Amino acid sequence: MLAAEGEAIGTATNNVAEYSGLIAGLQKAVELHVLEVEVVSDSELMVKQMRGEYRVKNEALRELYDEATALARRLGNVEYRHVKRAHNELADKLVNDALDAA
Repeated sequence: MLAAEGEAIGTATNNVAEYSGLIAGLQKAVELHVLEVEVVSDSELMVKQMRGEYRVKNEALRELYDEATALARRLGNVEYRHVKRAHNELADKLVNDALDAA
């Protein structure tokens, strides 16, 4: 793991929050000139959309998807892996810490 952090983004849907986290992580990877990134998420929707397995129908998510896709293109290789929520303890901790701080 290179970096892990959380921040409050205000009121948002789970899907918007997942994409916001993805964008923040990809931006950090671009800043650090990372060539390979593995995105691990418990959002099956986001993972499958980013892999091209699902279409992005929601207009709000489309903008976030486009931004994430543009960032991913700036990196050498980005792999997306879905995990069950029970196996994503770090994400839960970061969310809770960010919410507590807000």
